[in-house]
Amino acid sequence: MPKSRIRKKADFTPPPAAKSATDIRLSNRNWVAPVMLAMFLVGLAWIVMYYVTGGDLPVDALGSWNIAVGFGFIAAGFGFSTQWK
Repeated sequence: MPKSRIRKKADFTPPPAAKSATDIRLSNRNWVAPVMLAMFLVGLAWIVMYYVTGGDLPVDALGSWNIAVGFGFIAAGFGFSTQWK
């Protein structure tokens, strides 16, 4: 008796998916990188100005808290960096 042919199974092809919501661009985030860099630079300039002027500038009334303000700007820059795509 002749041997029967072995049928090859067709490879699985998933059905075409409908467009998902992620394909739609919801917002334009071109502003994030410049704002992030600006925050970094403002924070750095704030701290450098505090040290160079001996604590007289940028805000004399804050005293050593000027360091915290500078690091606050830098932290805000890192916060904006999470939104950058």
